[in-house]
Amino acid sequence: MTSMGKTRRMVSVGLCAAAVAAALAAPAQAAQQTGRGAGEKAAGEKTAGEKGPAWSLKNTGTAVRFRGLAAVSHRAAWVAGSKGTVLRTADGGRSWLNVSPPGAGELEFRDIEAFDGKRAVVLAIGEGEASRVFRTEDGGASWTESFRNTDPKAFYDCITFFDSHHGLAMSDPVDGKYRILSTGDGGKSWKVLPSAGMPEALPGEAAFAASGQCLVSSGPKDAWLATGGGATARVLHSADRGLNWTAADSTIPAGDPARGVFALAFRDRAHGIAVGGDYRPDQASPSAGAVSGDGGRSWQQSKTPPPAYRSGVAWLPHSRSAALAVGPTGTDLTLDGGRSWRTVDTGSYDTVDCTADFGCWASGEKGRVARLEF
Repeated sequence: MTSMGKTRRMVSVGLCAAAVAAALAAPAQAAQQTGRGAGEKAAGEKTAGEKGPAWSLKNTGTAVRFRGLAAVSHRAAWVAGSKGTVLRTADGGRSWLNVSPPGAGELEFRDIEAFDGKRAVVLAIGEGEASRVFRTEDGGASWTESFRNTDPKAFYDCITFFDSHHGLAMSDPVDGKYRILSTGDGGKSWKVLPSAGMPEALPGEAAFAASGQCLVSSGPKDAWLATGGGATARVLHSADRGLNWTAADSTIPAGDPARGVFALAFRDRAHGIAVGGDYRPDQASPSAGAVSGDGGRSWQQSKTPPPAYRSGVAWLPHSRSAALAVGPTGTDLTLDGGRSWRTVDTGSYDTVDCTADFGCWASGEKGRVARLEF
């Protein structure tokens, strides 16, 4: 492509990102003007999808809960959930193929990472041998179990990949420190990394296997780990693929096993968003959002945080300031990098993921999977 062609494409992508953010904001602004919630609809009113971008539910044919989600493109995505269920679509969600690993019906899949429509790695959570990793190279037609935890004190929560070869998985603290697994061959084999570079965990501290976003990465070497349960909700950062970590306090409240940082998203190695709160529906989450501009070394509370507990977050493609946060009571949009949020949908979702071609997907309870339609 010529330099002129590249310039035109970059301008086109930038304009598209700006248009998407503006259109997403429109339903919330309209709701404020009419006095209705963004997800409510008056009699005879058109759906939000007819006004602008909005979630469009896709029929998955199942009622399991999908906390694991890997968006591949606008047309392709993987979801993983309870009862050992893994589904895959290649046609934008019109049809889903059940590609669950054989004999996995008793497992709880909470995270899935996909490199394309054929290759994926899925994590099952739980104490001892319930924590396992499976991988496929043929679209789920066959699976190989590449890791099974044998330590009864370990409980794995999340996985992330820097590229198609290098990745990490993390466990709640074992002997006072978070345990990190590493792979350099796309998940074919895993090894426990030394714990010398990991700070001590706080009393009662752990991660939340709620959305596959308690361990995230950006670029070739940077990873972040979200915590809760202890006196302070923290974010741990590694700049060397998990060998050494530093910890920073977030502004999201903790001090209870149900409270803390549930999800992270970094658009580069400096700019990050954290969301969380208290997952109990009868408890308020008044400070459920935070932002960082220095790679997670420090965090500032969102001026206008999400109004309730949020378990998933994702940056909109090609945007430096727009992101979506999801939870059981709705979806929120930020247009200023996480400093302020507004609710744009009231449907229940646990996690969200976006791709460079504006393929934004969300998934959650009762088999709910949706794609952002334009």
